[in-house]
Amino acid sequence: MPEQSNRSGLRRGARRAGVAAAALALLLSGCGPADSTPVLTWYINPDDGGQEAIAQKCTAAADGKYRIQTTLLPSDAAAQREQLARRLAAGDTSLDIMSLDPPFIPELAEPGFLAPVPEDTARKTTENTLDGALAGAKWKDTLVTVPFWANTQILWYRKSVARDAGLDMSQPVTWDQLIQVAQDQDKYLSVQGALAESMTVWVNALVESGGGHIVENPEAPADQIRLGLESEAGRKAAEIVSTIGKKGLGGPGLPTQAENESMLQFQGEKGSFMVNWPFVWPATKASVEAGTLEKSLLEDIGWALYPRTDANRESRPPLGGINLGVGAASRHPDLAYEAIECIVTPEHQVEYFVTNGNPPSDSTAYDDPSIKEKFPMAETIRQSLRQSAPRPQTPYYNEVSTGIQQHWAPPSGVDPDTTPKETTDFIIEVLRGERLL
Repeated sequence: MPEQSNRSGLRRGARRAGVAAAALALLLSGCGPADSTPVLTWYINPDDGGQEAIAQKCTAAADGKYRIQTTLLPSDAAAQREQLARRLAAGDTSLDIMSLDPPFIPELAEPGFLAPVPEDTARKTTENTLDGALAGAKWKDTLVTVPFWANTQILWYRKSVARDAGLDMSQPVTWDQLIQVAQDQDKYLSVQGALAESMTVWVNALVESGGGHIVENPEAPADQIRLGLESEAGRKAAEIVSTIGKKGLGGPGLPTQAENESMLQFQGEKGSFMVNWPFVWPATKASVEAGTLEKSLLEDIGWALYPRTDANRESRPPLGGINLGVGAASRHPDLAYEAIECIVTPEHQVEYFVTNGNPPSDSTAYDDPSIKEKFPMAETIRQSLRQSAPRPQTPYYNEVSTGIQQHWAPPSGVDPDTTPKETTDFIIEVLRGERLL
């Protein structure tokens, strides 16, 4: 009877394995048989715990209607995009709420990977949204995500340098003026020259501020895309990047310099002007409080709107931040959007700015006294977000951005006469399948 005994043993083992698997599934799902509360998974980008804190508050406010659990995405934005795109394409039902970078939204919206935003949710969450943040949440003039927090770069300057140069920083300044001051005073202009997304951010802001667009018809299919780099605005952008690179005005580390490195350079003896995100202020204050920087440095730092490419045209500062989307395969899209309404309230946006340094997308949040106290440049940030322009809103953003990075970094290799055309030709050939990135 050994064969029969063996079969009985196998059946008993299978039953035990089934029970164990069921128990494990319940454990991993975070709820047992007595807890039928729907669980909404929120895929968040790394921060200082702010999104997790808001998730807990909105879970408490839901009073048992739903529970939000957070799952951390990679720190690199490109890796975030890749992971979410693959999961969405596979119909992953766990993508209830996603923290999304604005440039990647068209790529996810075009194939229908995002659940439609209900009209009532759109009305409640965008009534006071700043123009730049609202533009970054749309695709084909339709709101496909909900603005959460917005980000923008402003012009940081050393008051002593501006004073010695005779610049009135209450008035708009141009890149040409900043370049001249850096040359005259033997100072560094702190910009981001690395072969990274920060290069696309810089080039896009320069082109937009000059009245142009990197992609002129963003909704077109790949083989019909028209690029606007071979324009007056594109050539002027290349001239600015090239001048800073070739004349050494960006410092010796410019070819590998991203946001943190440019901040450290700005804090040094040869600092003068810098374009960078608002994190600069709390980071500098923390260094002063730790005793690694002199208090006099903090007193010497001023801020203004992003410099102009064209003296007669309002600047279009960079736009960053995070919008919230719902996966089309989510089992609870209605509850997910209800949770998003809670997450993006002005009160939570204020809290997130004060605790994590990420600016609100809601214009009314900037009137909160706690923001004005911690970020004295809050009004400049708000105005910058009104003027800001998103990076090219196209499903082919990855190809466009990578093409720019490969041809505009390092800055010393940029030529106003050839780089715009070479970049255009390369990107068009990639989009047509004639070249690889």
